[in-house]
Amino acid sequence: MDFIAILLIAVGLAMDAFAVSLCKGLALRKVTLRNMLIAGLWFGGFQALMPIIGFYLGVSFYDLISAYDHWVAFFLLFLIGANMVREGLFGEEEEVDADMGVKTMVLLAIATSIDALAIGISFAMTEDSIFLPALIIGLVTLVISMAGVKIGSLFGDRFGKKAEVLGGVILIVIGLKVLLEGLGLI
Repeated sequence: MDFIAILLIAVGLAMDAFAVSLCKGLALRKVTLRNMLIAGLWFGGFQALMPIIGFYLGVSFYDLISAYDHWVAFFLLFLIGANMVREGLFGEEEEVDADMGVKTMVLLAIATSIDALAIGISFAMTEDSIFLPALIIGLVTLVISMAGVKIGSLFGDRFGKKAEVLGGVILIVIGLKVLLEGLGLI
């Protein structure tokens, strides 16, 4: 997968963390660099870790599905993307308070990075190594989450649902690209 595709996947994955970061910024009202770093490091760290875990899970059963790897990657990306679009359009507003404690942030980081685990499985079908994509995903999420906290403190939660829909659409398009390449159509 090329750098642009990985970067777009990273942005798509970061949208859940961005939406939660917006809510954190809204709840905090007065945001410090420390608040932004806490959110960025938790969300970025988990977004980098989960694809690595998913990659090694995917590698362990790759031989069973290698003939259909492009379909598997497509369905994983499509399902994650479609779920993000659905939540962005029809999901309930998430209540997020100003707590930046370890327990709260771990739970939020896990919740926003589960889809990155599935992306890691799809990378096992298309990539030789996960470390550069995981680093890119983590860094993009770190920056976007930090920005989300700041933007949330300034503008409220106007962008959260739109960001989630955009992230879902990006993942669906990347999945379609992987499928078409696997079928030899592009």
